[in-house]
Amino acid sequence: MAASFAISDDMQRRTRKERGFDKAEADLPVFTKTTVKPRSSTLSANGKLGDILSYLGSRNPLPRQVAADDTVWMLDNTAYKNPQSGQWEAEFVTAVLEQEPSCKVVDAVSSIARKLDLGENDASYATIEERIQPFIQDIRPGTQVKALQAGSNLLKLGPGGRNGISSDVKPAEKSGDHPNIAPSFAQVPDGANGVLMMKTFFAEPEGWSVISDIDDTIKITMTSDPIGILRSTFIDTPQPCPGMPELYKFIASLIKESSPFFYLSASPYNLYPFLRDFREKHYPHGTIVLRDSSWMSLPGLLSSVTLGTEQYKTDRMTKIHDWLPNRKFMCIGDSTQADPESYGKMYRKYPGWVKLILIRKVTDIAALGIEAKNEPERFEKAFKDVPRERWHVFEDAAECKAIIQKMMASES
Repeated sequence: MAASFAISDDMQRRTRKERGFDKAEADLPVFTKTTVKPRSSTLSANGKLGDILSYLGSRNPLPRQVAADDTVWMLDNTAYKNPQSGQWEAEFVTAVLEQEPSCKVVDAVSSIARKLDLGENDASYATIEERIQPFIQDIRPGTQVKALQAGSNLLKLGPGGRNGISSDVKPAEKSGDHPNIAPSFAQVPDGANGVLMMKTFFAEPEGWSVISDIDDTIKITMTSDPIGILRSTFIDTPQPCPGMPELYKFIASLIKESSPFFYLSASPYNLYPFLRDFREKHYPHGTIVLRDSSWMSLPGLLSSVTLGTEQYKTDRMTKIHDWLPNRKFMCIGDSTQADPESYGKMYRKYPGWVKLILIRKVTDIAALGIEAKNEPERFEKAFKDVPRERWHVFEDAAECKAIIQKMMASES
């Protein structure tokens, strides 16, 4: 299995070497708690026991409950029909963090500012302080989140594991207010904050669906440059890639309202609120799938988006296939990471599941890192045994519209 990822892994290693990722990561901090406050949840005998039990993950018999000083994130998801029971179910994902930063905020902000060569009076300091919060909040392992789904379905989610994240497959109920989307609201004490409402999208077993990368496919991130990643994450106003919002709006107009979008990124879960806001502003509703790694680590942010992305993405797409094996998928990505290799692998693994692959050719070679990422030979290898009419590399998003229409007409 490891050998099958050799091409994309080698390309990623070459990019990291050419663009100085190792040096950049060595200069960035891993945040740790500098002071421990006398709170019963961490210092009492029960608290110590709870910390030990958190290693059991969802099997923890004595989960911690959400407290008033917690931050809770509930992630939008997609419901599917269980093939055995025919009932709706979905994977519900939550994350729980401590509101209080684990280190001095000024130190965390300064570490980014120094790396980006900002002056002392630069207005970007305030933006960095806001966006760095999820990286300096300590995680709350072993915590259970209670939520009310579709107004009547009480969910007990978690408890989470050592990374503060829980993942539970639960029955899902539709809401009478909307045929395809039902909200869930976290049941938390006053004072708790975060993303306390999530939306469950109900996807019928058949029809069209979209799997889309995020970084440098729909959002400018500059994933092949460490400074570019830091700047686009902590300073810049997030910008959509040219023409992509219009293309996704066009796709949404062609497929049914019950067709789900999946936004699959190698970015860590720390960026969920940031990316959720970006998606809601520019693109159709959909489930954002992120890596459950690099908590409290800026080096982890850089490595997350540049190492092992093909294996990570194929693993997540395999899960989506298990949910929706009879749907027809369009897969959209870019040339900076392992999207061509990942999508080619999925086409070969599940014949007939992926109907069209669209790859945005990123042409800024200075940011790209290595020219080999855009060489025709790279795409020919990635799409070995994939019929030529099933994949297309583009620079102008508008040219994809006719290709999509032709493909959909051939599949009708």
